[in-house]
Amino acid sequence: MNSKRRVVFIGGGAVGSYLGGWLSHLGHDVHIMDTWHENVNSIRENGLYLKGPHEPFVAFPEIIHLHENERLARSKPFDIGFICVKAYDSAWAAQLVNRFVSEDGYLVSAQNTVPDQIISDVVGEDRCIGLVMSSISVALFNPGEVERSGKKRRRDTGHLVFRAGENNGTKSDRLHELIKLLDPIDGGQITTNLKGERWGKLCQNAMTNPVSALSNMSVSNLNGNQPSRQLQILLANETVRVGQKLNINVVPFGGAEADTWANAGQRNVYKQLDRILGEKTGTEDWRPSMAQDVLKGRPTEIMQMNGFVSTQGKSIGINTPINDVVTKMITDIDNGLIKPSFTNIDKIMSFS
Repeated sequence: MNSKRRVVFIGGGAVGSYLGGWLSHLGHDVHIMDTWHENVNSIRENGLYLKGPHEPFVAFPEIIHLHENERLARSKPFDIGFICVKAYDSAWAAQLVNRFVSEDGYLVSAQNTVPDQIISDVVGEDRCIGLVMSSISVALFNPGEVERSGKKRRRDTGHLVFRAGENNGTKSDRLHELIKLLDPIDGGQITTNLKGERWGKLCQNAMTNPVSALSNMSVSNLNGNQPSRQLQILLANETVRVGQKLNINVVPFGGAEADTWANAGQRNVYKQLDRILGEKTGTEDWRPSMAQDVLKGRPTEIMQMNGFVSTQGKSIGINTPINDVVTKMITDIDNGLIKPSFTNIDKIMSFS
């Protein structure tokens, strides 16, 4: 089998551009479909500039405007299709990119939240696999320029970023292929617990993304503030308890085991978690994806993130008052009713 793969991405935002740029740089035949016209035009004219915990480089993937997708239908089928759109666009994106992937190929959901069932309902469970990206932050604010945070690859600190899993929990050759494909970017592993990995990432996102988005501050700076640490702990506590009640084996996140976050109501455990967050301060002004969306004026994934936690909690009889109020506040920010400010954290904590 040819080691160079033919790969198509739907979504040329931060994640799609970073992964697609790297794979193109490595010699794979990469095509990207994107909706941001300035980004498409910039990459066509100047290439895609990647910066991160590695030497910066310029890659030259093929990129097309989304409305030009018929070009792909007339070309050779792809081996792998990456879905890198916002979670609320999962269904239509999966249906579209599926057209261009060969019968013996597969789709990869490289997204936040829990999109696997939505995608499976569209293309079939055996057609797609999940890719959870743990502790990796990327941003794309300027067309054709994507940046990853940090000074070292996470594998150099003992952490594996990419966790690839089948929906049915089995191991497969394509999981091995995917991890090998991504290995030059950073370390990875196969998981037989995709749901647990997804929920662990959801816990991490649900506790950090909206807090940064509603305050207009980086997570690093927020961790230096006691009320924001308390808010993050409360959000994580609710989210992990919902996951565990759903019989999901939630993996460790945020520097602690899932059971530790679930027991945050105990004074000694709370102090332990507060100390863990307090140690994660610094000067790096880096914002997670939801805060980036607010800065860009685009809809956030709040309903697929904290809103999803609230909905799942109600279905099994677990109250999620903190996720509820955070979801409402981010929705109001999305709708232009309020503005991001640190005072929003004080408002939430005054009612908790």
